[in-house]
Amino acid sequence: MSHKVVVIIGTAELAKAEAGLMYAVNATKYQWLDDVKLILFGPSEDLLLRDEDLQELLREFHRYEKTAVACKFLADREGSDAGLKDLGLDVSYVGEMISNLIKEGYTPMVW
Repeated sequence: MSHKVVVIIGTAELAKAEAGLMYAVNATKYQWLDDVKLILFGPSEDLLLRDEDLQELLREFHRYEKTAVACKFLADREGSDAGLKDLGLDVSYVGEMISNLIKEGYTPMVW
C-alpha cells in the first residue's frame, strides 16, 4: 500500500499556513510517507509573499528536491505570479492536478 499525501494550503491565517507547511516539510524530511506534494491557493499565496518565516519553510521543503505548486488562476488574478516564481514555486493550474492526485491515491490534507 502506498502512503501519499497532497498538502493543500489555502488559508490566510498565518498559524494554519505555518502548521501545514511544517507538516509538509517534516513528512518529507523524516519520510513519514512515500510522497508529499504541496499546493498553495489564493490567500496562502499572498501570505507567503509577505511572511519570511513561511518562505523559509518553503525553502526547506525545496531542499528535499520537492517543488511546491501555486494556483496560476489565482496568482494571475492577484498579480502575484512573478513573486511566487521568484520563491521557487511552480505556478500552474491546480484544479485538475489535485483531482488527478486524488485519483492516484493521494490523501488531501487541507489547511
